Amino acid sequence: MLFMKNNLVKPLLAAVVAVVVLAAPARAQDAKSTEPLALQLPAPTLKGTPEDLPVGANIEPYSDKAPTPLQVPKGVKNVAADKTVTSSVKPFTGELNQVTDGKKEAFDYDSVEMKKGAQWVQVDLGATVAIYAVALWHDHRYIQVMHDVIVQVSDDPEFKTGVTTVFNNDVDNSSGLGVGTDREYFETKFGRAIDAKGAKARYVRGYTKGGTLSALNCWQEIEVYALPAK
Repeated sequence: MLFMKNNLVKPLLAAVVAVVVLAAPARAQDAKSTEPLALQLPAPTLKGTPEDLPVGANIEPYSDKAPTPLQVPKGVKNVAADKTVTSSVKPFTGELNQVTDGKKEAFDYDSVEMKKGAQWVQVDLGATVAIYAVALWHDHRYIQVMHDVIVQVSDDPEFKTGVTTVFNNDVDNSSGLGVGTDREYFETKFGRAIDAKGAKARYVRGYTKGGTLSALNCWQEIEVYALPAK
């Protein structure tokens, strides 16, 4: 009987070991399924850092160090490149297609400016996708803080239904889109990469309401990193 039990135990142990060996590569593969979001950064502004930078509980401290990159699924692409852009008002400097043309240097001719107040630009991605990151450059010609930065995504071009807010630093609801819990930040060459957590949408809309140096609104680039929606 002991001989028979040993003969039964050995195959069972071998099966367990085989399962463990087979499972190990799967876990390793899962750990490699994401990677840091690699952004193509513009050169820094040559205007220098002002001495009287704004401060406050809702403003991230200024830093010239690169932020920790977001982790995104492998294979994401900037699906906003050269896509159609609309806006709440017509720009008085630049053209809307510059917002997705890939040019975001700290030059006047790479900037799109529009009048004051809460204004938005919107990118039509052409199809519903799973969005994992939205990268913004508003105006890094100067070291400044833009107010009421709000990013929403939706399948509705009018943004009346199915709206998901992925970033909002409007803490007093002055733009009327809800109280935000994110902090204001300084415009630099690093822009701002926002974690969209795989939200599924066709349209991306970004709001601003002036900044610490000017009441005017300015955009340089929007990039949307996504995978096909399943």
